[in-house]
Amino acid sequence: MITGEQKSKVDAVWDAFWSGGIANPLQVMEQITFLLFIRRLDDEQTRALNRANLTKKPIQDNPFPVDREELRWSVFKNYSADEMFETVDKKVFPFIQTMRDEDSTYAHFMKDARLQIPNAAMLVKVVDLLDKIEMRDLDTKGDVYEYMLAKIASSGQNGQFRTPRHIIKLMVEMMAPEPGDTIVDPASGTCGFLVAATEYMREHHGGEINSGRNAEHFHNDMFHGFDFDNTMLRIGSMNMLLHGVEQPDIRYRDSLAEANTGDAGAYSMILANPPFAGSLDYENTAKDLQQIVKTKKTELLFLALFLRLLKPGGRAAVIVPDGVLFGSSKAHKTLRKMLVDDHKLDAVVKLPSGVFKPYAGVSTAILFFTKTDSGGTDNVWFYDVQADGYSLDDKRTPLLDYDNLGPLAKLSDDDHAKNNLPDVLRRWANRDGSELERARTEQSFCVPWNAIEEQGYDLSLNRYKEIVHEEVEHRAPEEILNELEKIEVDIQSGLADLRVMLTGDDG
Repeated sequence: MITGEQKSKVDAVWDAFWSGGIANPLQVMEQITFLLFIRRLDDEQTRALNRANLTKKPIQDNPFPVDREELRWSVFKNYSADEMFETVDKKVFPFIQTMRDEDSTYAHFMKDARLQIPNAAMLVKVVDLLDKIEMRDLDTKGDVYEYMLAKIASSGQNGQFRTPRHIIKLMVEMMAPEPGDTIVDPASGTCGFLVAATEYMREHHGGEINSGRNAEHFHNDMFHGFDFDNTMLRIGSMNMLLHGVEQPDIRYRDSLAEANTGDAGAYSMILANPPFAGSLDYENTAKDLQQIVKTKKTELLFLALFLRLLKPGGRAAVIVPDGVLFGSSKAHKTLRKMLVDDHKLDAVVKLPSGVFKPYAGVSTAILFFTKTDSGGTDNVWFYDVQADGYSLDDKRTPLLDYDNLGPLAKLSDDDHAKNNLPDVLRRWANRDGSELERARTEQSFCVPWNAIEEQGYDLSLNRYKEIVHEEVEHRAPEEILNELEKIEVDIQSGLADLRVMLTGDDG
């Protein structure tokens, strides 16, 4: 968590762009990403020079030629306004465009980088403000960039690219990735799911991923993200870089296209919030996906894609619109039947409809499933999340202190009503134990496979949840009549007393 002072510095950078006439939040974020990349290259140059001085060996791994000092952030930040603008626009940006030949995810996405800051005075102001933001350690770098990304959402535009961070964290905690996993998000956006997975790995498996084969896997083969928006790819790549992953596989891809079918069975884990109502080039959609579900609905095609991408035993946690759970079309029913009968549907976690406000009021759920190709669904665990720690209106105001938000908070019984996520995580761990005994009147419960089959594979929670009916007290008619007579006597007596008070007449 960054300090208030750091937040103020980030806010000042955004204000500089807005006052300078750049109001599109994605454009602002893209320009900041370019500049942070340039600043990071300067840090790499410094490390390479220091290493060469200490070892008395030729300089290695230096991004800039040693005779091009003017390309370095630490040098041009001291130039006059006009000289800085000329250097950054005519020398630095053309240089980072040529870095695409390097074996670097980040260099690849800089190939069409353009400086879009319109004048020298604004560039000087932005460079000066960014230079004052401390990004020394990994946690600070990541937190600063996450705060910048949060401003995309808070700006009121393009917020659909951002799944709420506490929901992402819940999903990652429930999936509990391990060092040997290969994780993919086929609709990665800013790489929020992948970043949360890196944080989980550092917290729970820090020693294992710091050296040897696990370190190599973590930095090169563990994380994969696909998107077909180059701005998102640049931002997502920088997000992973600032969270300490050296070479993630973040690349341009239309995940549903026929041309992209070569990695079937390549991944052990999927974390995703795929597009719900995206436009679809039906002619170019992968034929094998259409054979599974003949539909133009992207949310159904993505579910079919997830099953194709997972290796046997691979697991997925994905957000879907409620319609996936109970839609009556043949494609809906076919896919649900496939999840339950041919694979292992682990859980359906119903989210409140306000989770994605103010950008969308759509009702959603998280599906958890395991690819088995041989069935295995015995019981499906359901949880009805009614509160996620924030108000469910357009303001999404926190209902609790910061420490009591998210899935890892330790809450009192009273606070549970404001934040159900810790309870979700705790009960998920017991889904094959004590949760099997819970009544369907509870907030979470299990439903056996045959009951789901009987309901035509409908996965909506309300189909199985039972309402608590208060017991009606049965009383004899004579008893009720006697009670009514007493009430009538009391009323008459009360009226008589009131008449005396008002008139003074007791007769």
